[in-house]
Amino acid sequence: MLNVTARKRFGDFTLDAAWTSDQPIVALVGPSGSGKTLTLQCIAGLIAPDSGRIVSAGRTLFDGGEDINLRPQQRRVGYVFQGYALFPHMTVAQNIAYGLPRRGAERTGPRDRTKAIIERLGLSRLTSRYPTDLSGGQQQRVALARALATDPDVLLLDEPFSALDAPLRRELSGELGQTLREWGTRAVLVTHDLSEAYQIADMVVLYEHGSTTGAMSKNDLLWNPASERVARLIGARNILRATIADSSGDEIVLDWRGGRLVAARSPSHPLHAGAGDPLAFFVRPEYVRLIRKNRPVTDGLRQTNLFNGEIVGERDEGTTWVLFFRLGRPGNPSQGAYDLEIEIPKLVYERLGISTDRHWDVSIHPGSIQVLPGR
Repeated sequence: MLNVTARKRFGDFTLDAAWTSDQPIVALVGPSGSGKTLTLQCIAGLIAPDSGRIVSAGRTLFDGGEDINLRPQQRRVGYVFQGYALFPHMTVAQNIAYGLPRRGAERTGPRDRTKAIIERLGLSRLTSRYPTDLSGGQQQRVALARALATDPDVLLLDEPFSALDAPLRRELSGELGQTLREWGTRAVLVTHDLSEAYQIADMVVLYEHGSTTGAMSKNDLLWNPASERVARLIGARNILRATIADSSGDEIVLDWRGGRLVAARSPSHPLHAGAGDPLAFFVRPEYVRLIRKNRPVTDGLRQTNLFNGEIVGERDEGTTWVLFFRLGRPGNPSQGAYDLEIEIPKLVYERLGISTDRHWDVSIHPGSIQVLPGR
């Protein structure tokens, strides 16, 4: 388990991080300057917090109240820096072996581990090369191998793919998660990219202006964010507001844009509100469905969440199109010039002739409407 409570002030910026993860890999996600790398430096012992407590694998690394502050070399922490920080005058083999014991019988175990790591990461043919002779992906693997060779209790990864192009990032992201799990290594990953966090990590901590959420499972974060603030931090779209019309049954009926909207109850977040209370909810753009005009509308669709309106804008995103849909009802749209974002595959866009046909019926399944518990 990794428990981090760290407060550190730098000028007008204050880090106030507090989270605990009992899962192998946790990702710290947030914009630049939100305190993610500073948290890694506090865990590694490169910077001492002003106050707090950091515990890794049952060992207290820092405790401001007890005056405990282990030196970096005592913490059993591996660190993969954003720029990899390889030694240019050393070969790949020398870089990887740099942190290992230099003398005595204790060398045997670490050397065997290093050999296995080199083979696992596909570096066997590169051991005599120097960092300047390596590609960005190869340098990333060497930096990871060097950190893993010391058998750390926790491995810190500071945006390890930031210098790589998108296809290589995707390839190495999957490889990194698999490698860490094969070696049973706990890790903390810093990234701006939520999709990267979902691919690699088990838990996610969101950072904003130095403050944090608690560590959340990636599934809960994606499907059941705990508040409107969390939904906005993960970049959820179609975050809307409504008034509860009825919450007495198995579903929640909302007054929204002059009509009724039926939403399913969250399986994990109880609703502490009743009729007449305002609330926030969101609908994923890919879950708003266009109704084909050559097919009859079923009775089920007539009964729940069927709307008519007009596409008032669109955005081509390569493999998908984002449509901006305005309901055909009086009153101001919910999101400025439109009410809903709708995301559809490019093939569907072309087959339905959306570029010329702008008036549509759309449906929203009650289970795809995610009611947010509060702010």
